[in-house]
Amino acid sequence: MYVVHNRLDVKPEEAADFERTFATSMRATLAGVPGLRRSLLMRPTQPGVPYVSTMEFDDQESFRAWMRSDSFKAAHADTGATGMQAPSGIELFDVLEDVVS
Repeated sequence: MYVVHNRLDVKPEEAADFERTFATSMRATLAGVPGLRRSLLMRPTQPGVPYVSTMEFDDQESFRAWMRSDSFKAAHADTGATGMQAPSGIELFDVLEDVVS
């Protein structure tokens, strides 16, 4: 499994609009993406901590294919929406162990 984290520093006054826009985009653009197992948007529980968007793919090639897809372009088309200009940092991981209870 290949996991992508995107940490997004959203201004507190833009949080509600960001959440609505990002979640709407996820629902509209991610259904049926080949190799995408799961996508999460996580709200921080403490001030000054970034939002985290996590995507779990079958493998790195599935992630790279998504980045070249119309789905990716659509998900990133509305750069003018409130909060969508937030500074972000991408982290990429290969999963070594996955324990499910």
